[in-house]
Amino acid sequence: MPDPMSAAMDVQRRALEEMTAAGETAEVLDDRLETMADVEVGTTPADVVYEENKLELLHYDPEAAGIDVPEDEREDVPILIVYALINKPYILDLQPDRSVVRRLLEGGHDVYLIDWNEPSRLDQHLTLEDYVERYIDNCVDTVRERSGQDAINILGYCMGGTMSVMYSALHPEKINALGLMATGLHFEESGGVLEQWGAEAYYDPRQVIETFGNVPSEFLDEGFALMDPIDNYVTKYVRFVENLDNEDFVKNFARMERWLDEGVDVAGATYAQFLEDIYQGNKLYENELYLGDQHVDIDNIDMPVLQIVGEYDHLVPPTASKPFNDVIPSEDTEIIEYSTGHVGMAVSSSTHEDVWPQVAEWFSDRSRGSPDVETVDGIGPTYAERLRAAGIETVEDLAASDPETVAELAEAPPGRVEDWFEAIE
Repeated sequence: MPDPMSAAMDVQRRALEEMTAAGETAEVLDDRLETMADVEVGTTPADVVYEENKLELLHYDPEAAGIDVPEDEREDVPILIVYALINKPYILDLQPDRSVVRRLLEGGHDVYLIDWNEPSRLDQHLTLEDYVERYIDNCVDTVRERSGQDAINILGYCMGGTMSVMYSALHPEKINALGLMATGLHFEESGGVLEQWGAEAYYDPRQVIETFGNVPSEFLDEGFALMDPIDNYVTKYVRFVENLDNEDFVKNFARMERWLDEGVDVAGATYAQFLEDIYQGNKLYENELYLGDQHVDIDNIDMPVLQIVGEYDHLVPPTASKPFNDVIPSEDTEIIEYSTGHVGMAVSSSTHEDVWPQVAEWFSDRSRGSPDVETVDGIGPTYAERLRAAGIETVEDLAASDPETVAELAEAPPGRVEDWFEAIE
């Protein structure tokens, strides 16, 4: 039979241990709260090179960031990051070891980013046409002019990716390669909670903008949080308390909480248009979307396309992204699907080790262009000049031709031409 005295002593001991632990936690908590107040975000140095209304176009400086890339490894074709209209873009530059911007800079890329900033009451009537055909187009032209490139690369995140697709369909001649990160493109039984909540049968976005004008960030934040209420309102705070002794964990937690707290309102007309045309109407995927009187024809998307999707993304599940590659004409499409969520794609340590070096290399492979035909072993200046005069200027042009035609154009022996083709196989 259990000893009542012994049992009572055990209870007292456990209570004392818990009280001691609580006291120690309270002691550490004061220090950690001070640490949380001092964290910095978005620290990669950048210059504002273009402004329009609230928009700022940032150009990142790798040298000022302490990133030294040999000149022969620097890419000529820049990357313009098109961020979403919701939240602040420093989630892509949260801290040096979890910065998408830095990973791209380390890969030799010249990086620009659109910071939309917060719309005023006067901006409530801005439409998708304003954002895509005016703001993005002006930023693309600025980057093209500064870089001397006719076509540039784009990396769009979330809603920014959806707008990047619209832009690429309208101006394919200005886009070299298109990267899409957690981008909503297909909303027909994708299994996403937002698709269900935003369905026409249950939700009228016009009522929201008639009430508020611009859509308040608090309204959006609560909606996103309620998609996973246990984790967002309970579990993450339990993890925080359990990891108070881990200063790095506390700093990471503080940066994320700061980003979540610093939401951005969304222009009312754009919000309603996006919900009605993209979520409810699925018009982009169905190739039925118009901005003003312009058809956003996705049959124009023939440039290389990379999708980066999160296996556990509950905001934009993979089924809301991946099918898009099947309805565009591009012959160079790729999908990187990784075991992370919507935000983890930008900030998890594993994606920065496993995913972003791949993305940087993908852009590099599609930015260097095909080497000049004279680089092929056996093609000297005379043969190269004859081939260029006939329109065969690069190795890619040569590979697309047949040996008999090339021999005739270059006035070269067939056997030698066969050697050229073997050299490029």
